[in-house]
Amino acid sequence: MTTIPQETPLGRRRTSFVGARDMWASIAITAIWLSVTLGALFGPDIVSNTPGGTYSRVPSAIVIAFFATIATWLVARYGFRRNADT
Repeated sequence: MTTIPQETPLGRRRTSFVGARDMWASIAITAIWLSVTLGALFGPDIVSNTPGGTYSRVPSAIVIAFFATIATWLVARYGFRRNADT
């Protein structure tokens, strides 16, 4: 007589809301770029004055977007990775 296992192996259980790594990575990337958008709309400019009276003005969203690009790359690399054990 053969037995049928009642539980699925842990590596094949992908229906769990907490274990959906793709979804959490997508939400994290969306939150990163939403913060860049809000920083571009409501954030201050970086202003540099010189003694001669000239100044330069750069939107702070450029600096935020630089670090958001690095964060997106890291989150996507970890979150969308496919392993043999998952």
